[in-house]
Amino acid sequence: MRFLRLGLAVLLLSLLAVAPVQVAPAPAVAPVAIDGPGTAPFFAGLGDVTSFNAAMETRLAAAQQTLDRLLAVKAPHTVENTLRLYDDLSIAVSAASGPAGILATVHPDAAMRKAAEDAQERLRAFTSDLALNRGVYEALAAIDASRADAETQHYLRSQLRAYRLAGVDKDAATRERITQLQRDLGAAQVEFLRNIRANTRTLVLESDADLAGLPQDYIARHPPGPDGEITLTTNDNDVRPLLTFAKKEDVRKRMLVEFANIGYPANVAVLEKMIALRGDIARALGQPNWATADMLDRMSGSVGAVSEFIDRVVEASGRKAAREYDELLKRKKQDVPDATGVNAWENTYYSELVRRASYDFDAQSVRPYFPYARVEQGVLDVTSALYGVRYRPAKGVRVWDASVEAYEALEGGSVIGRLYLDMHPRQNKQNNNAITSTVRVGVAGRQLPEVVLVAAYPGGQPGDPGLMTHDEVASLFHEFGHAVHAILSARPWFGTGRLAERDFVEAPSQMFEEWTWDPATLATFAKHYQTNEPIPAALVNKMRRANEFGQALGVRQQMVFAKLSLSLHDRDPKRVDSTALVREITNKYTPFPYVEGTHRQTAFTHLANRNYTSSYYTYMWSLVIAKDLFSKFDQKNLLAPGIARKYRDAVLGQGGSKPAADLVRDFLGRPFNAKAWEEWLNRQSS
Repeated sequence: MRFLRLGLAVLLLSLLAVAPVQVAPAPAVAPVAIDGPGTAPFFAGLGDVTSFNAAMETRLAAAQQTLDRLLAVKAPHTVENTLRLYDDLSIAVSAASGPAGILATVHPDAAMRKAAEDAQERLRAFTSDLALNRGVYEALAAIDASRADAETQHYLRSQLRAYRLAGVDKDAATRERITQLQRDLGAAQVEFLRNIRANTRTLVLESDADLAGLPQDYIARHPPGPDGEITLTTNDNDVRPLLTFAKKEDVRKRMLVEFANIGYPANVAVLEKMIALRGDIARALGQPNWATADMLDRMSGSVGAVSEFIDRVVEASGRKAAREYDELLKRKKQDVPDATGVNAWENTYYSELVRRASYDFDAQSVRPYFPYARVEQGVLDVTSALYGVRYRPAKGVRVWDASVEAYEALEGGSVIGRLYLDMHPRQNKQNNNAITSTVRVGVAGRQLPEVVLVAAYPGGQPGDPGLMTHDEVASLFHEFGHAVHAILSARPWFGTGRLAERDFVEAPSQMFEEWTWDPATLATFAKHYQTNEPIPAALVNKMRRANEFGQALGVRQQMVFAKLSLSLHDRDPKRVDSTALVREITNKYTPFPYVEGTHRQTAFTHLANRNYTSSYYTYMWSLVIAKDLFSKFDQKNLLAPGIARKYRDAVLGQGGSKPAADLVRDFLGRPFNAKAWEEWLNRQSS
């Protein structure tokens, strides 16, 4: 998933003023052939409810046995007899949590989804207890790691800090209360996401005339039923083209309202419950609110820094956003001479018309060059060229639906990871917002990383080429950036193979979107689905210039979500009215009036994702880093492997082996700054 930020240079430099002690860059971990349980595909042996439940039982029992062994260790506690067992415990827990988490989201069978959700409930109980286990904390705290390598020391420090932030130092009664609150919160988050999956909404149109302006392949995918009516869904592949191309205003408005009400009304109450539980947890931890607690282990460090960050982004984008809005209104007046404003359901539509008129670019003109299958192969080929990894179909690997593709990633003849692509809409899976899930964290020499990509891109049906918009192509590259990061970040410890601070992890994926704007890169795979002609460089350059229109308005719209996620959690939960906040922030940050009767927060999946609850700002925080990282690549040859290899070794391959600021500094040779981002925001189309 994808996004921004600013004038920020001062803010970022202030955040980096107190730098961590510098250590030599950790060496990259060479691929190691693995032979053992860590090589088996994660879905092996989980094909039905009985086998799934048995596997979960076995894996939870193994985790409990490892925990018991850890607690039985007598002093002196060492890296090998205690931290190693703690890492083994993390591996054992993830062997259950990884499959349960993704299958609850994507499995086509309701009984399997229910079994996965039940397993998640048991895992929540186990991990909630573990997060506040005083015995484990005291054992880790007793380790003398002074002679250990820098990565091991960083791992131990970060785990001890995580325990303290979770409340391990509180009295027994408080720890017990926090544990129960965390379990209740986990259950509410599952319910929130379940309601979204189960609430795909529909828009019924009376005739083909209502589809005027839409691409022919879109119309062909939606034939009238026996009664002559046409049914559309709120899946991404239906919504995006309609809001961009449909000529009828009423059709666009109706679709936007349906899309903005996914999860409504059930998730209004579930969201209130989540916010209240988070507030209770924060107070039990001695913090004034959830947002304050949530920022303590991020690069930003505080609610104040995040709030200032959002304010600066809003200010920085103001002038350009106003100019862009004026252009939209001017174009609308050609159709509606007495128009005084532009509505939310008109934004994408009129932005497209402005790009056609002012920049000679029609978004439909590039779609024939982006059939899904070729884009998929293209992203595989590009990452292969950059990072020296090759892919092959994973033979004999069982998947949960026939539409899912499985690939193996190889280097030097060895399999170093596995990738699953569940990329087209399907009933009872998440069909809005593409996601990437690491179902198994790589551990060098012990287990292969496995990653699942879930999306609702066009295609996947006989006779349908799956022509993608450029925005969908960029989205696929973004998600693949996450996948490659996970595959290449296997470290000696499970705990350092997980990625760095949560407001950094979007940076590599956002940077990888840049390759979708490069004519030379696109020419390698973006070929007309009928003529096989490569996409012309002149057309790509037109697309780039046209894309610069609307950037500032896009920043403002993302700030709505950033401010909303923060505002839901930075105050007394009893004072929170989520719909009123959406209305207030929308009207303050964007020129498009809030659409009454919509409840965008009820399908805001990030609010049920522990990595983003109050911290949607992380997309923009990461984007400034992404722009700075990208500035080091050869802009005339983005497929050059030299700088890509350096980036792989310094950033991707390091996982969470050191603080994110250090990873970036190792690659850039300096602390990151906002210069490249500011240039991007203020670049003028010509």
